[in-house]
Formats: sequence, C-alpha cells, structure tokens
Amino acid sequence: MSAQVKRFIRVDHAGEYGAARIYAGQMAVLGRGAQGPVIGQMQAQEQEHLERFAGMIAARRVRPTALLPFWHIAGFALGAATAALGEKAAMACTVAVEEVIDAHYAAQEAALGEGEAALRETIATFRAEELEHRDIGLANGAEQAPGYRLLTALIKTGCRAAIKLSERI
Repeated sequence: MSAQVKRFIRVDHAGEYGAARIYAGQMAVLGRGAQGPVIGQMQAQEQEHLERFAGMIAARRVRPTALLPFWHIAGFALGAATAALGEKAAMACTVAVEEVIDAHYAAQEAALGEGEAALRETIATFRAEELEHRDIGLANGAEQAPGYRLLTALIKTGCRAAIKLSERI
C-alpha cells in the first residue's frame, strides 16, 4: 500500500470523525427542535462513514492522526457554536464543510489507480452522500444565515487546514 493511500485513509478517517462530532454538537443544541430529525439523519450517515474508515484503519494497519483528541473537541465545538447561532447557521456549517469535502474527495478519486478500485468506490459513494448533505443545508436556509459568506469562508479555511494537518500528523 502506498504512502498516498495511507494518507488518504488517515485523513478521511479524521474528517469523518470530525463530521460526526460536528453533528453531535449540533444535535446537543438543536436535537429537540424542528431540524433535529434532519441533523440526526446526516449524523447517522457520517457515523457510517466513520465506521467504514475505522475499519480500513484497522484492516490496513494505517496510523490514525494524532490529532483525533483535538478534532473530538473542535468538531463538537464547531457544531454546537453554529447551532447556537441558529438553525440556518448550523446548515451553513454543513454547506461549508461539505463543499470542502466534495473537492477533497474528488481529488482523491482522480488520484486513485485501478489497484484501489474499492477505496475509490467508497470515496465516490461517500462524496455523493456529502453532496446530499450540502443540498439539505441549502434547502434548509443555509444562505439566509447571518454573515453566511464570512461564516462559510471561516469554516472552509478551518476544514482545509484540518485536512492538511491530518494527512501528516
């Protein structure tokens, strides 16, 4: 297995872990509200993604990122903070994260060769589900969140930094 594939699995595991924590934070604040079922559905899909990558970490003996304890706190905090700003801000968070993940997964799909067809297929499937989450966020008023452009720009910058760090550390 190449170093590139190890990096892909490591960072994807970290990303899905962070996404699950974001939704946990959102559920802690909004779980009993009108958006609770929608957020819960997305959280359940992210949990499935996380479990799949956790299985790959173990089966392929890939070292997970040392930053998981940080992503545990940071993901929950991001989810709870955006949810505290309101349902539309929580959905804006979803849109921002999923747009970064779409580009990230697309680049991975393009880079994987035939020898990693199963991993490429998993990434393609998860990418489609992440785009569904983005669309759910847009359909639920993400763009009407106060400071939408600034909020999403900050979240996207944080996500890109998290990706770079988790690939290596």
